[in-house]
Parts: sequence; structure tokens; C-alpha cells
Amino acid sequence: MICRPIAVVVFPDFQILDAAGPVAAFEIAGRFVPGAYALRVVALEPGWVVSSSGAALRTEALGEASIDTLVVSGGDGTRPERLDPAVVEMVGAAARRSRRIVSICSGAFILAEAGLLDGRQATTHWNRTADFRRRFPKTLLEPDRIYVRDGDIWTSAGITAGIDLSLALITEDLGEAVARATAQQLVAPRQRAGGQSQFSGLVEVGGASGRFADLLNWARQRLETRLSVEDLAQACAMSPRNFARAFVREVGMTPAKAVEHLRVENARDRLEAGASIEQAARAAGFGEAERMRRAVLRAYGQTPQALRRAARSRS
Repeated sequence: MICRPIAVVVFPDFQILDAAGPVAAFEIAGRFVPGAYALRVVALEPGWVVSSSGAALRTEALGEASIDTLVVSGGDGTRPERLDPAVVEMVGAAARRSRRIVSICSGAFILAEAGLLDGRQATTHWNRTADFRRRFPKTLLEPDRIYVRDGDIWTSAGITAGIDLSLALITEDLGEAVARATAQQLVAPRQRAGGQSQFSGLVEVGGASGRFADLLNWARQRLETRLSVEDLAQACAMSPRNFARAFVREVGMTPAKAVEHLRVENARDRLEAGASIEQAARAAGFGEAERMRRAVLRAYGQTPQALRRAARSRS
């Protein structure tokens, strides 16, 4: 039996579920395959490290021990920690002697600061997407993914997505049956449907600074119209090219994707209120039911019919 040493990196003001979620997943997988994993929680300064919630984990020094999987947690503490050369050097050095490098949520900022994500596909929490793109343009960010694998580097979206990613790692190590049993023990989905846009508030708030909030409210009231990039740019008194670039930087998705997101939300609300498939498609601006079906499936991993059935079962 191969024992895989896993080091989970935390720092002051880390998000506790970013660490506890993967730890729980690997620990439970180890119940089904004893000796599969050896877990350590590590920090730059060993001892008690306090999370953003006030709860603390006891850590040890990373040291020079062998590492199979390096897991870097996220949270509010990533803001100062990514600027600490000692933290970045510790993560970079550990990554060089690890088989796999993993970030949970905004832990991707620390990987990026260490240069580990240059030219790589990655993701992070939807609320940090615009900031991440500004700071690390060399990373090929995938903002709507629950987790992303690029070679030996795995990155996940916000908080609970760390469990999704951990289950994928367990599948790679121990097989689908163990991953499924672990998910059942966690009372978690083995594989979540849809991307993180279904949980995202980016469109609602208009981006990191709220710059486009008024525009998106304007668009929300006109979903039955075409709402092209040119229409949106004109409403902002900007050229289409400058508008499209500014919008992506701020909101983290293209204007067309944002309009689709608004249409999907509108359609979902109508379907859950009892509208027919055709009524919801027309009112949300999709025009035809098949176009709406494809968009809803992309966003939620479910068909419009499934959304209606789920709403009826809750009522």
C-alpha cells in the first residue's frame, strides 16, 4: 500500500473549511483504504493558527519531509500572505518537491504569486476573479469551473469546491468506488452539476467595484430585446471595444455571457413560479425553448423540466 503524505498549508485568517473540507475527505477515504494518506496541517510558524472564524488549527513546520500533495488553503488571509516573501518561498519550495500542487479558493493567489500558474489553466472563487485577472494576466483563468486540473496543478473555486476537488484526487488515487463511498459518508455530491456561475453574485453586483450594476439592472429590465455588445456599450456611452474589455476586467465574464446569465436566472425564476417552458423562454429573451434548454443546462447542469419538477416537489 502506497501512503501519500499530504500537507495542508494554512496561515492567519485562513478560511477554515478550505482546510477542513479536504482534510475530512482524505481522512474518510483513509477509512476505506487504511494507510492511503498521511495528513499534516502546516504553517510558516508552527503552533496554533487562527482562522477568519476565530477557530484555530494546530500546525507543524513544513520541514523537508516528502510531500505527495501540497494543498494551499484560501481565505481573507491570502491578501497579506501572498505579499510575504517567506510564505511565497515556502510554497514554491514545497511545490518543487510535491507530486501534485492544489489550491482551494483564493489559495490560487499564493500559487500565482509563486509563479506556479504562469501559462496554466486555473480557477478561484468567483468573487476574486476580476482581481485575480488584473494581478496575474499570465494565468489562463477559468472563472466558471468548480475545479481545474492542468497537469500536476489543481485549483478549485470557493470553499466547498475544495471537497469536489478532493474527491477528484481520491478518484485518481484510489478509484471511483472509494471516492463515491467517501462522498456518501460526507453526504456530499460525488460530482456537482454546473459551474460556479450558478452561485455567483458577480452579475448582480456589477463586478468588483459595482461599476456596471446600473447597466445590468437596465439589461435585466429589457431581456426580451436583443442586448448585443453594441447595445450595452451604447447604454454606457462607450465604444464597443473599450466596453467589452472593461466589462471582462470588472465582472470576470464577457457581456454576452453576462446577458445569458441574466436570461437564465429570469427563466429559472419563471419556471419555478409555474410558467411553461415556452412562456419562460419568450419572457427571458431566449426566443425558443431549445436555446433556453442549452443555456440552463450549461448554467445549472439540469434541464428546465428538472428545475420545474424540483420546484413543484418543494411546494
